[in-house]
Amino acid sequence: MIRSPGTAGFESRPAPVASLRLTNAIAATLAIGTLSLCLVVALTVLSIKVTMAMPIPA
Repeated sequence: MIRSPGTAGFESRPAPVASLRLTNAIAATLAIGTLSLCLVVALTVLSIKVTMAMPIPA
């Protein structure tokens, strides 16, 4: 069986799926989301520590 040229499985060049601009926008959005999530977690931990340090009113 002879394989016709240009029909190689994984050897052909992949076609671009999204534009570079869209890829950069998605990367920036993920970076901003990650930073905001880290900020929320840090503030939550700090507020828990402050609450635990307060004396319990009797």
